[in-house]
Amino acid sequence: MFPTHRPRRLRAHPQLRRMVRENVLTTSDLIYPLFAVPGEAIAKEVRSMPGVFQLSIDKIVEEAKEVYDLGIPSIILFGIPADKDTDATGAWHDCGMIQKAATAVKEAVPDLIVIADTCLCEYTPHGHCGYLEVGDLSGRVLNDPTLELLKKTAVSQAKAGADIIAPSGMMDGFVQAVRQGLDEAGFQDTPIMSYAAKYASAYYGPFRDAAESAPQFGDRRTYQMDPGNAREALKEIELDIAEGADMLMVKPALSYMDVIYRVKEATNLPVAAYNVSGEYAMVKAAALNGWIDEERVVMETLTSFKRAGADLILTYHAKDAARWLGA
Repeated sequence: MFPTHRPRRLRAHPQLRRMVRENVLTTSDLIYPLFAVPGEAIAKEVRSMPGVFQLSIDKIVEEAKEVYDLGIPSIILFGIPADKDTDATGAWHDCGMIQKAATAVKEAVPDLIVIADTCLCEYTPHGHCGYLEVGDLSGRVLNDPTLELLKKTAVSQAKAGADIIAPSGMMDGFVQAVRQGLDEAGFQDTPIMSYAAKYASAYYGPFRDAAESAPQFGDRRTYQMDPGNAREALKEIELDIAEGADMLMVKPALSYMDVIYRVKEATNLPVAAYNVSGEYAMVKAAALNGWIDEERVVMETLTSFKRAGADLILTYHAKDAARWLGA
């Protein structure tokens, strides 16, 4: 008769627990989002995201240096322009906020990987991710004309020094369009991190404060995924892989860990999870009220994304997590 197995035997000592731990979070897993705004010496805290700031380019560079010194390998840049127009000019102009920030960061911290968010909602007056039919207030974006803008934006960002292009507009064929544009412009070696499974989520609210990108009418349900669907995510990633994606993203993360798991099981490409603004804000609010242990909750949450299958985690907790990992 075999002896009764006692799982607690492997939990009795901290070092023993460390030895048998199945999933380990490291600073190499982390990507830190940053919001670039016009001006100088600007660090404006986002009201709904304590500890997160809109930053002028000089402050972006300071943050980039701190991120690199903490051992975090990458940032993702979002831009908030001074002016918006229906052609989303600020997204693809050579002097756009992401373009200027990417160039400045690469000059100051060459080894930090810069990811450029490739979308249009921050740059249009209506807050939608592309061209709209004239007079249509439903939020339906014209797919194919918008692809041309996304292609121009990606090329402009790569020229400015972005190491990775991350198209997030959820247009049909957006990865193929971006890949074609990059290849034609001589950026065949620039990888694409596709927002492959991006849901129409209520968790994005604080981000829209930070990026000043809330839709002025309608919503984004005509192009972002329905929260009730998981099989659809697999179809989206299948299409994006066929179109040339090098990495895949699931957004949000916390309520979609089943999707992260399914995506990881379905592909051998790196999978990123976006720990979005609403997830961050809830933890910060509870911590500021003394209701939770912030460090333990953050580290448990980030580790759960790893357990679900994420290789990379975009998170506003990245700097804190890096400090806790190094403690």
